[in-house]
Amino acid sequence: MHIPDGYLPTAVCAAGYAIAVPVTAFALYKIRKEGDPREKIPKASLLTAAFFVASWIHIPVPPTSVHLILSGLMGSILGYFAFPAILIGLFLQAVMFGHGGLSTLGVNAIVIGLPALVAYHIFRLRTLFGEANRTGTGIFGFLASLCAIGISTGLFVVLLINFIPADMDADDERNAILALALGHVPLMFIEGAFTAFVTMFLLRVRPQMLIGI
Repeated sequence: MHIPDGYLPTAVCAAGYAIAVPVTAFALYKIRKEGDPREKIPKASLLTAAFFVASWIHIPVPPTSVHLILSGLMGSILGYFAFPAILIGLFLQAVMFGHGGLSTLGVNAIVIGLPALVAYHIFRLRTLFGEANRTGTGIFGFLASLCAIGISTGLFVVLLINFIPADMDADDERNAILALALGHVPLMFIEGAFTAFVTMFLLRVRPQMLIGI
């Protein structure tokens, strides 16, 4: 899901930053409006660390493999904190392990971070069942992650297919991209189930982590 350096044109990379900067500013504005941001920093740090290491947990989906993303889980639990948390995680992955890239940091933040915010708003619909209802929490936790991974996969495919470098075989690259996209379909359900389990568990043992989200 991480787009590496050198794949996208400079203009697209610049557009990624041009969108990511105001989105980050908006997320920080919303965080400040919700109260003291320091109260959520430990939770955000924990999930940022989880996001950071999740890219190393690969799930074989023949003929390829995919890795956990956890953007839906982050959106569900962190709310607007999810976008800056994902941006920091992507930066550390690019700098420390070369996973993704610095030129594409803005684009990757949009591809993964914006769907996390969508997941947050989907998860908030659980209040239709009542904040303390485990069934509603599980259903909307599942849908939040399913939609987050689905949107990210769609953005990823659109970007890569439309900007295949001229020195690559377009047909082979297109087939590889589509195969990778299909590999993310099972991941949508895996992460959906994982988020449902985690949010229901938190509702039982630490409901304060979900209150107000």
